[in-house]
Amino acid sequence: MPLKDTIEFVEAAARAEAEAARDALTLATTSFDGEMQVARRLGGRVEDDLAVFGFWTPEILDARVPQSDVFLEILRPSEPLDLTRSHQHLRFERTWVPVIREEAHCFTAVRGMRAGTRDTVGDFYALAWRDAEDQWHRILDPLAMSLPFGAMAPAELYDLASMQADRADKAYFEALKAETPHKFGPCTNILQIHVPTATAGGTLASLTRHYQRLAERVAHDLPLEPADQLFLGYDAVQLLPVEPTTVYEAGPDFWEEAEAEDARDRDDVMVSLLRPDTTNWGYDVVISGMATVNPVLLETGRPDELVDLAAVLHGFPSKPKRLILDVVFGHADNQGMRALNSHFFAGPNMYGQNLDYQNPAVRAILLEIQRRKVNFGADGVRVDGAQDFKWWDAAAQTLRHDDEYLQSMADVVQTVAGTDYRPWFIFEDGRPWPEEDWELSSTYRAVIESQRDEDVFQWGPLTFAHNTPFLYTFWLSKFWRLKEMVQVGANWISGTSNHDTLRRGTQVNPKLNVNTRLGNTRMEILDKAYDNPAVHALTYVAMPGVPMDFLNAMARASWGFIRNQDDRYGVKVVAEEAISLKWQVDEYSYSVPANFRRLKALGFETREALARFMEFLPALVEVTEYDLDEISRLLNISEPPLAGPDFSDATLKEIARAWMDDMHEYCNVSNSLSSLDADQAGFCLDVRNFRRARPWLRDNYGPKDRFNYLDPIGGRTVFTALRHGPDGEQVFMVAHMEGKPTEEFDPLRLPVPGLEGFGWELALRTPSIGSDYVSGPIVLHDAMALVFVRKPGQA
Repeated sequence: MPLKDTIEFVEAAARAEAEAARDALTLATTSFDGEMQVARRLGGRVEDDLAVFGFWTPEILDARVPQSDVFLEILRPSEPLDLTRSHQHLRFERTWVPVIREEAHCFTAVRGMRAGTRDTVGDFYALAWRDAEDQWHRILDPLAMSLPFGAMAPAELYDLASMQADRADKAYFEALKAETPHKFGPCTNILQIHVPTATAGGTLASLTRHYQRLAERVAHDLPLEPADQLFLGYDAVQLLPVEPTTVYEAGPDFWEEAEAEDARDRDDVMVSLLRPDTTNWGYDVVISGMATVNPVLLETGRPDELVDLAAVLHGFPSKPKRLILDVVFGHADNQGMRALNSHFFAGPNMYGQNLDYQNPAVRAILLEIQRRKVNFGADGVRVDGAQDFKWWDAAAQTLRHDDEYLQSMADVVQTVAGTDYRPWFIFEDGRPWPEEDWELSSTYRAVIESQRDEDVFQWGPLTFAHNTPFLYTFWLSKFWRLKEMVQVGANWISGTSNHDTLRRGTQVNPKLNVNTRLGNTRMEILDKAYDNPAVHALTYVAMPGVPMDFLNAMARASWGFIRNQDDRYGVKVVAEEAISLKWQVDEYSYSVPANFRRLKALGFETREALARFMEFLPALVEVTEYDLDEISRLLNISEPPLAGPDFSDATLKEIARAWMDDMHEYCNVSNSLSSLDADQAGFCLDVRNFRRARPWLRDNYGPKDRFNYLDPIGGRTVFTALRHGPDGEQVFMVAHMEGKPTEEFDPLRLPVPGLEGFGWELALRTPSIGSDYVSGPIVLHDAMALVFVRKPGQA
């Protein structure tokens, strides 16, 4: 039966939606309260045998489009659609359904549509309107819950109720049910994960299988290899953003319709479908579609994969692991203007576009997108770039931080398995960043002090952005920040390895004063700087707050600014990343046949050949002011000739794309698992479990606690920390952070008030300290640390 004969417009239901919106906007206390009520009705949802749709469409009002020219466009594949197939051409049946408009909103209701589930592909939809010249325009759904072909394509109607009903962790949430919403507080520590590089499969399903395997091994008390230990000892997993990101700037689109003069008047359309395959670190979002999951991360094309991961984490043996989602609402890439109407935006910024948080409809829609996303089952939310949430105060002619919006984010109530709850919130906020003096003037407490909840966290000063722990004097120069951390760091995320700091490390000029005691090569130095056993002891034993580790750093895998969608500025981005070649890729790594296949195919057969090109490229980008034709001309006349293809605008872009794709594969953690050091992996797990057994270490220092460095400096930085637990236990740490070896000394005889007496026992020693050491005199070298404990009454 033709699609148009199976679809029924249910006018009464559509009018009921429009009337409910009118009542909300008329009777609500404020326009924002009204828009919040309306936002719950936006997007596509399944109600019994109906599919109900709502859109915010101020652009239709702007264009003075009559209601009779606005329709819901429904598309159904005429043959089976395989979401795992790389490329396919399919004919879609199409039909049009009237809408009921209520000012800037359009609503409709339909009987006969197919909703997608874990096992079936549903019908696709978008809003469409016709102008005076009979030209059609499509409005995509920014609140879509399934986008198999990305944020620039029609959405799939999805049965969320079915997805939630089938989740395997309902008992986890039901156990939290109370008369008031459950409030998640901080966890003990966090593992930050970039899904595409976390496993060889690079998908949420692959990561879920990995945690299922770990759970089985833990449940059966089986031996743990270093590759297993890498993921264990954490109370929470924080995923880098999993929302749909930008698409290929120059195409091809993942959904491309055959163009014909009568294409929009036909009852069918041929569509070229590409399985989304972009590579991105996750932060280049377009806002539209953020309520669902990036299809690149979905092995099956089904958003259920995120629910499955949450369920496996929540059911982990001995103790559930929490899921934290990283959300990006502080900016939109410029591609967002393809997917959203102009009313969403408040002007350009360094990342693309500011969002218009002062528009009540925009504000409400963004909060509703957040609510729907977290309802996949997250226990916590990390807000990227909270200092970027700003609005223009025209009266004062200044930008102001929108702390009220940040509070609204933290106030959103989630509902999963019938349980209402509020997640734990973490804000990345370094204001007054990006002002020049931000490293000196940022308190990293602006959100903590403005929020009502006592358990709101921010990224701390050693976690935010620019940290280079492989340069001499880094640790001594940061001592003032460490003193802040011990005094007020209880609500800070701590640790030096994350997606930002590791990336910044790879961009440092290697001619600076590098701490060569960390390793014999730049790769060794970088790896050890961000997986430094002494730093782990400092973070997990001495510092308050919640430690966070980045999986790629802990695995000593590579990392960088991974994004292959750029066309116009792709070459410039690679020029800026070129220096990372000096830090992360040596001759041997480059020579491995599986590595850098695309660049080798373009003529860069050796690392030396690529390195020479990468020396030229940044300089030419600067001197030509990024004139690709002139860059190509100069590269082609270089003497001796450079390796690679004949250089042109097109081949430079091809090289840039090859670099990004090859680096993405090179950064995969699976490449590093076989070379993990068993002693280092074991120590890191031990120090994490040490912290987990002592949750009081999260607290700020008390009057008897001590943190300092050994004085005189004598060419090295050695930190000491003495902490007192509520049960009387004492913990003492000494860590050599940088510089020359110490003279021989006895750590337990240092002049630290409270250290005197006996009863100390060694709890942890970094791997390079021999297993025969228990106590007594020792010479500490760079990256060595010791941790002692003393039980109550044993002094």
